[in-house]
Amino acid sequence: MKVSIHQPNYIPWLGLFNKIIQSDIYIVFDDVQFPRGKDFAYRNKIKTPQGGKWLSLPVSNKSQLVEWRHALLSTDVGWRADHLNQITAAYRNAPYYSEVFDMLEKIYDKDYNSVEELNLTIIETILDIYNWHGTIIKSSELNVNERGLEKIIGLLNEVKATTYITGVGAGSQRYIDESIFKDNNIVLQYQQFNHPEYNQQHGAFEPYMSIIDLLFNEGFNSKQFVL
Repeated sequence: MKVSIHQPNYIPWLGLFNKIIQSDIYIVFDDVQFPRGKDFAYRNKIKTPQGGKWLSLPVSNKSQLVEWRHALLSTDVGWRADHLNQITAAYRNAPYYSEVFDMLEKIYDKDYNSVEELNLTIIETILDIYNWHGTIIKSSELNVNERGLEKIIGLLNEVKATTYITGVGAGSQRYIDESIFKDNNIVLQYQQFNHPEYNQQHGAFEPYMSIIDLLFNEGFNSKQFVL
């Protein structure tokens, strides 16, 4: 049973989908503190004629110490039209604009109270497009009260993980002690993701955009770029 654990970021980059698609279970890390500084939790980049541009969600209680699941979207829904307008300006001439924009418009047309609710809707929609048949479980549903590495191990044991897919960045590695995973009979699989180049508008290729940049340029049959 391969498992990945990650916060449900806003319109995530390809690397997060790469990790989830390799997993049998994706644990949504939603009972840890929501970041108060600039973070992919609530913002991500699209490619415009001027280069990468941030789209940021308005989080009404971001300055407070709240868990991910309690991070609330602003009741002013003007951001939805603003994001769709900026996406249109960036991708109206992209090869797959119509189908991808239609998908996004249907998502943004709904009301969401929390950042998690919106972000998970986007993530689940794209996973369905890529025919991922794994299971999504929220960490808050597993009632593991430890912190740090102990929490990671507790979550993995709760879902009977045999393999844990982890990133190689500093944020992921601070929760890694290979001996403890070995003691719990969990194999560590380090994610080796080399960002691909794909057809992209507006000049030289820029990596690390939101996955919607890939979808607008390569369509719904773009899973090979994620893998």
